[in-house]
Formats: sequence, structure tokens, C-alpha cells
Amino acid sequence: VQLQASGGGLVQAGGSLRLSCHAAGINFRLYTMRWYRQAPGKEREFVASITDDRNTDYVDSVKGRFTIGRDNVRRTLYLQMNSLTPEDTAVYYCNVNWRGSTFWGQGTLVTVSS
Repeated sequence: VQLQASGGGLVQAGGSLRLSCHAAGINFRLYTMRWYRQAPGKEREFVASITDDRNTDYVDSVKGRFTIGRDNVRRTLYLQMNSLTPEDTAVYYCNVNWRGSTFWGQGTLVTVSS
């Protein structure tokens, strides 16, 4: 299983970014996919998830600002992030649980300047 995240960068507060995570080695359409993030000096936290039938869930701090989506044909997970704040600065990771094991992408850094 390989997860390749991309799309991070430096953005001003109030701006937007879209993260992508391409998955290989799994039947992508069958699995719940998740985004996590880890801010400097903090523990990794759940951000959003999307099930195989596109039910979504979000941590309260991003509700109304972030949208998780998936393209099963492209085997790609997305995270549209709007109205970014400096508190969103973190390394963002995509995640899947497959056959009892948890797999992580390499992470993509999002930095939001004030």
C-alpha cells in the first residue's frame, strides 16, 4: 500500500489550498479514507474522513471550512481547505486501514501565515 500526499504549501490567512492523496496497492473505492494533521509540538489529530459510500466526518475545528472528497477512478483523496488560519499550520497525512494495518502517506506541510 502506498499513499502519496501532495498540495501543501505556504498560504496567507484566509486563503485556500487543496490537498491530494493518491493511493496504490488497494481497491481504493472500498475503503474509508482519512486525513490527519500534526502541528509543531502537538500530537497527530484526526481532521476528516470519507467512507466508501461518501459519508463524511470532520473535527469540529474545520467544519464549514474543509471539505473531504474522493475520486475512485483516479484513486485519489482530496481535502479542500478554505478560510485557513495559522492554527491550521501542520503536516497533513492521509491514512487508510487495510487488512488490519494502518498505512500513512508521507505528509505534506501546510503553513498559514498571519
